[in-house]
Amino acid sequence: MIDDRIREYLLPQQFNAAVRAGAAIMKIYKHSDDYDISLKSDHTPITVADRMAHNTIKEALGTTRIPILSEEGRQMLYDERRNWELYWLVDPLDGTVEFIKGNNEFTVNIALMEQNECISSVIYVPYHHKIYIAERGRGAWVMHGVEPDALAAYSYDEIHSNMVSLPLAEARHDVFRVAVSRSHQTDETHSHIATLREQHPDLEVIEQGSSYKFCLLAEGVADYYIRTTTTSEWDTAAGELILAETGGTTLSYPEGKRLSYNKEVLDNPWFVAKR
Repeated sequence: MIDDRIREYLLPQQFNAAVRAGAAIMKIYKHSDDYDISLKSDHTPITVADRMAHNTIKEALGTTRIPILSEEGRQMLYDERRNWELYWLVDPLDGTVEFIKGNNEFTVNIALMEQNECISSVIYVPYHHKIYIAERGRGAWVMHGVEPDALAAYSYDEIHSNMVSLPLAEARHDVFRVAVSRSHQTDETHSHIATLREQHPDLEVIEQGSSYKFCLLAEGVADYYIRTTTTSEWDTAAGELILAETGGTTLSYPEGKRLSYNKEVLDNPWFVAKR
C-alpha cells in the first residue's frame, strides 16, 4: 500500500489534472459548432472535447509515471495491464451525450487504482465549479468555487483546507429520491422504480447525466441510483469510492456483488448504488 507521503504527492496531481481537463472541455463547450462529433467503434459519440481532455490529463499525470487506462486512450491489451499494481483509471469527459445536448451534466473522472481497488478519486463538474474528492479510509468531500483553469496548481494543503465533508447536512430530505440516467433508461429501469414506489409512494425521480449521480448520493440529495444499461469501469470507479466513503454501497444488479476492475472486458454489469 502506498504511504501517506506518496498519497499527499499524488492527490494534487489528480486534482489539478481534472481541473485542467475541465478548462479544456469548457473552452470547447462555449462553441458548439466546433464539437467535431464522430462515433467510436461501440457507436457512442466522441467530440474534440473528449480528446482534448484526455490529452490534458495524460500530460498532467505523465509526471507521476503511473500508467493510465483512459476511455479515450489507446486500447490496451489485457496481457499488458493485467498485472498493474497501481494505475490511473480515467474518463476525460463522462456524459458526452449530455455535453452535446448542452445541459451541463458532464464530469471529469480520475480514479487512482491500487490492486484494482480505487484508493483515491476525483470527480470534477466544470460547469458548476464543484469537485468531489475521496481517499479510501479517510472520507469524502466536496470543494466549491473551483473554476476551470488550464494552469491549476493546487497544493495538498490548499485542497484540504477548502473541502467540506460529505454528506451535507443541508441535503437532508423526507421523500425517497431515485437517481437515473437522463439518456440511458430502459424498461428494466422503469420496472425497478415501480417496485420501489410500492415501498415509497412519495418517491421522486431525479434524472441526471454522468457520474454526478454518485455525487448526489454522497451529498445526501438522492438516496438510490439504478443503472440497467452498459457502463464501463471508468464510469464508476471514482464515484463508487466517493459514495463508499460516506457509508454508501454499489453492487451489481440483481446479483448483489461488488463491482470488479481491470477485467479483460472493461464493461460493468447493471448495478444499484445506495446511500
